[in-house]
Amino acid sequence: MSTDQVQQEIIDEFSLFDDWMDRYQYLIDLGKKLPPLDPAEKTEDRLLDGCQSRVWLVSEGDASSLHFRAASDAAIVSGLIALILRIYSGRSAEDILATEPKFIKAIGLSQHLSPTRANGLDAMLRAIRNVATSAQQAG
Repeated sequence: MSTDQVQQEIIDEFSLFDDWMDRYQYLIDLGKKLPPLDPAEKTEDRLLDGCQSRVWLVSEGDASSLHFRAASDAAIVSGLIALILRIYSGRSAEDILATEPKFIKAIGLSQHLSPTRANGLDAMLRAIRNVATSAQQAG
């Protein structure tokens, strides 16, 4: 499935909910389904700057296929991680860098996230793009 198809799938899922309390609950439920990181993976060098909550990002692979795993100590942020990983994990560096996160505006996240959560979301996206850029340059 292409990144555009995955984003459309996310947009369609969120359109099933009429109010934002239901959408937040859905985000929380998605976050609960994330596979946990091993405690040994929760190191300072994997901790993202710019997030109010603690977010660890683990990346593996090379320019042809990058895989990401992540965890947060905050429920809604964990849900955001689940969405981002659905779109970007398992993609080539080229695909990652070419994919704008259109779903954020389309589902209304940009209007309904607190400024600190929005900054954290931007930090996660930036970190994934940085990994993709580094992989491309090393490739």
